[in-house]
Amino acid sequence: MRFVHSADWQLGMTRHFLDADAQPRYTAARTDALRRIASVAREADAEFVVVCGDVFESNAVGARTVARALEALAAFDVPVYLLPGNHDPLDASSVLASAAVRRAPGVVVLDTPGVHEVRPGVELVAAPWTSKRPLCDLVAAATPDLPADGTVRIVVGHGAVDELSPDRDDPARIALAPLEDAVAAGRLHYVALGDRHSTTQVGSSGAVWYSGTQEVTDRVERDPGNVLVVEVSDASPPKVEPVRVGTWAFPVVRAELDSAADVEALAARLAALPAKDRTVLTLTLSGSLSLREKALLDDLLATQAHLLAGVQQWDRHSDLAVYADDDELRELGVGGFADGAVAELAAAAAAEGPAAETARDALSLLFRLAGGSGTAPA
Repeated sequence: MRFVHSADWQLGMTRHFLDADAQPRYTAARTDALRRIASVAREADAEFVVVCGDVFESNAVGARTVARALEALAAFDVPVYLLPGNHDPLDASSVLASAAVRRAPGVVVLDTPGVHEVRPGVELVAAPWTSKRPLCDLVAAATPDLPADGTVRIVVGHGAVDELSPDRDDPARIALAPLEDAVAAGRLHYVALGDRHSTTQVGSSGAVWYSGTQEVTDRVERDPGNVLVVEVSDASPPKVEPVRVGTWAFPVVRAELDSAADVEALAARLAALPAKDRTVLTLTLSGSLSLREKALLDDLLATQAHLLAGVQQWDRHSDLAVYADDDELRELGVGGFADGAVAELAAAAAAEGPAAETARDALSLLFRLAGGSGTAPA
């Protein structure tokens, strides 16, 4: 018996670092990925799809987001089981309780804790969220006293397992050990989880997995953009195959820049990035550049900003200094009282702190405006 495990669609998500051009494409990509999931289910001959929480970004998403989601769900040939998560809990405002979702053919909301029969011999054990702050382990509450009777049982849950959660005081942490004990005893056969956006196997049984989100949402995610095709039987460990469905990437590029040649090398790395219209680049830059070299870098990043979906610098992990030598300052040649202002900026740039960084940026901009950057790399 095969099924598809997915989670954290968060349809309607916005990202603050995307501009007005990129955000609609990113929004559409998260929904378009659902059609690829439908194809994966079809090709795998899956019996159903489970979505382990956070189907929508919030219960306040607009009617257009819901309508487009349901249109994409209509492409599935098998039932799709939706679990309420922390972003879209089954409270009084729940989008998953709306008439539009309830009427959707083939869509089943796992709105009650415990066993939901898929067919004779196959059950889902659901742990839906009914509020954003549960006061207990919802998975443990949904899985008491299950027998080892040959029924294939799949837990559908959402949240952080205790082995991964840094918050030891969180009452909603999912206890891993009892789940692995239940798998070993044949009472459970697979634990499908959501909340963690990277595809992750947990524990030693091979039966507890986070599928991750269908499209990357943050630069720190290690392996997003997948769904899992899971094959389960009563007598053997599950076979789990990650399948790529995401099309966006949020790479982090690290570079040590101490010369124009280093800037040129960075330019070559950025030129090689594929699918720039679906790529959000984060830079961590360190080193020391002259005004002329910094101007080359600024020109490079300005050009790439027009091509990429987003460019940002990770300030906490960056340490790039800019210095101005006498020849470069003379090259500015602004004349008159402005020379005094340039001298003050140069003195401020040689100091430490935020004011020095602002001064260095100002000098770099002046150098570019004065035409001192030379030929910028593409």
